[in-house]
Amino acid sequence: MQDSIRQDPPLSPSKARPTRLLPRALFALTVFVILVLLAAFRIGLDANPSLVPSPLIGKEVPKFDLPPISAKIPGLSSRDLLGRVLLVNVFASWCVTCRDEAPLLMALKEQGIVPIEGIDYEDKPAAALAWLKRMGNPYERIGSDASGRVGIDWGVYGVPETYLINRDGRITYKVIGPISPGILTRTLLPKIARLRERAPALARKKSVE
Repeated sequence: MQDSIRQDPPLSPSKARPTRLLPRALFALTVFVILVLLAAFRIGLDANPSLVPSPLIGKEVPKFDLPPISAKIPGLSSRDLLGRVLLVNVFASWCVTCRDEAPLLMALKEQGIVPIEGIDYEDKPAAALAWLKRMGNPYERIGSDASGRVGIDWGVYGVPETYLINRDGRITYKVIGPISPGILTRTLLPKIARLRERAPALARKKSVE
């Protein structure tokens, strides 16, 4: 008499389906969580660009000496960033969002609020000159960083970026992305005012000592 072989009955489609769908559900959930986190991170950056940390805050600007983009506009070096509270704006003619902040930078220049120096990042001088002719030139000096090497030393993530420099040539604040009216009025202008008040106070303290 042959031994009978017992076989388990096949799973019905209704019972097998959850096992097959489980990896898909986990994958979809993972993708959803990642998208939510990226969206929250992006919203945070839009609200406060300084959320991206810069290791150069509180440190002296990197040493550099950039050539001009034109014989009519002086180039820019780290020596030019001493003795005044000023902004260094990293821009490029190919930068779409640089157009958003161009009118605001021109207003700062025309109203004499704060000096602005420019770094033309990974750009051709001829293209930068054409862009400035079209959008206006808010800069006292412009350094041509065609290779992007100086931008790397400054920790540039992309353009535009703006750095607030104190009288000692130290970076005190960094704006990633275009400067908006809100960032200007709520953050930059108060910081500029405090830096300008601090220097005379320190000078008076040293004279008393």
